[in-house]
Amino acid sequence: MNTDSELKLEIRCADWSNPKDGEAVVMLLNAYAEDPMGGESPLSDYARANLPAAMASTPGAFSAIGYLDGQPVALANCFTTLSTFACKPIVNIHDLAVLPDARGRRAGQQMLAFVESEAKAIGACKITLEVLTGNDRARRSYEHFGFEAYTLDDTTGHALFLQKGI
Repeated sequence: MNTDSELKLEIRCADWSNPKDGEAVVMLLNAYAEDPMGGESPLSDYARANLPAAMASTPGAFSAIGYLDGQPVALANCFTTLSTFACKPIVNIHDLAVLPDARGRRAGQQMLAFVESEAKAIGACKITLEVLTGNDRARRSYEHFGFEAYTLDDTTGHALFLQKGI
C-alpha cells in the first residue's frame, strides 16, 4: 500500500449479535497480539473462541472497527468506567490496533476521533489509554491527538500504569 496517502475509514461500533463483527475483532486483536508491540504471541484458543461473548456481556464495553474497502483494518476496544472525582464516565481505550498496511495513513487518528465522539455522546470527562514507552509511533500519534501524561501537579509526578498478574 502507498503510505503517502491518507485513508478514509468507515468506522462503526461492533454489533456483538453479528458473527462477522466478532470475527473482525478477533482477527484484528490477534494481529495486534502477534505484533512486537503486542507481545509477539497470538491470542489463546480460549480468547479467540470467547472474546466476542465476553465483550458483549461486559457492561460499558464497546469495540470500534475501522473498515477500508469493506475490509477491517483497525480496532479500538474500549471500556467505560467512572471517574469518582468528576462523577462522570471515563472511556478507556484498552486496545488500539491498526494493521501494518494501514499504518502511517491517519487510521489511528480516525479511530481516536471516533472513540472521542462516542465518549462525548455519553458525557465522559476524559479518555484514557496506555502505551509502551518504546512504541514511538503510537506515542506520537496519541500526543498529536492531544493525549498527555497524567499529573495532578508537577510536584507529585506523573501517573504510572502498574499490574500484578493473578
